[in-house]
Amino acid sequence: MNKLPLAKRAQILSMLCEGSSMRSISRVLDVSYDAIDKILKDAGTACADFHNEMVRDLQSERVQCDEVWSFCYAKARNARTAKAAPAGAGDVWTWTAIDADSKLIVSWYVGNRDTASGLEFMDDLRGRLANRVQLTTDGLPVYPEAVEESFGDAVDFAQLVKQYATPTASREAARRYSPAECIGTKKITVTGNPKRKHISTSFVERSNLSIRMGVRRFTRLTNAFSKRINNHCHALALYFVFYNFCRSHGTLRMTPAMAAGVATSPMELTDIVALIDAREPPPKKRGAYKPRHPKAT
Repeated sequence: MNKLPLAKRAQILSMLCEGSSMRSISRVLDVSYDAIDKILKDAGTACADFHNEMVRDLQSERVQCDEVWSFCYAKARNARTAKAAPAGAGDVWTWTAIDADSKLIVSWYVGNRDTASGLEFMDDLRGRLANRVQLTTDGLPVYPEAVEESFGDAVDFAQLVKQYATPTASREAARRYSPAECIGTKKITVTGNPKRKHISTSFVERSNLSIRMGVRRFTRLTNAFSKRINNHCHALALYFVFYNFCRSHGTLRMTPAMAAGVATSPMELTDIVALIDAREPPPKKRGAYKPRHPKAT
């Protein structure tokens, strides 16, 4: 099977991680859309397995969790009547957990904003931690049950509940594209003994901004949203490995994976290409040519 050169494939991955759409990459690099689509799928699968293997037994102390919204094919209110809507169409929530010290994305999960998704997300997070942590989430009612089910009492858990002002008529239009004005917060201890000065979701909320900047599918008011839920997950898997293992964090002066002790040096995008190639089966041996003889008459 013909392959694009290594440098070209790495360049495609770089543009995907820096917020370029698949169509624009196709135009700029003169590569077919189908080829870019295949590279994204292969990279997403390889990166999901790589993250699952490498991000384990973390000695984290403080973890923050949040959810970021997007949609697939159509928004929830339109998906029910959309023509040929695929499975997974509608609102999509990406749950993320970040280590407040190393800035490592510890766990992520794509699903709904409900109890089932919260339980899956917390189970995955718990399986990656090696010790007791202080955990902070927002005020979503799903979290207390999910944390108790996954961690029991082996966690110091608190929620930061934001209080919003009631929007006035003059601000109603602006509220469609920006959150309501936050007029205060309330820190609620749920389990254990969390330190109040560390009850915060600032780092994970800043991470949400990075996701929106780096993953084109999260850009609002465009047609760059995901049309298939699988590609949405592939794009996120690629981005999180790029963020954790490849890109140096501006404050840390190293990658989050290095700061967390799960890597000793930064990865290159060519290393992600190597992960893709390692998953492909070896080429089949071709047998010796045997000429066909005409049947005897």
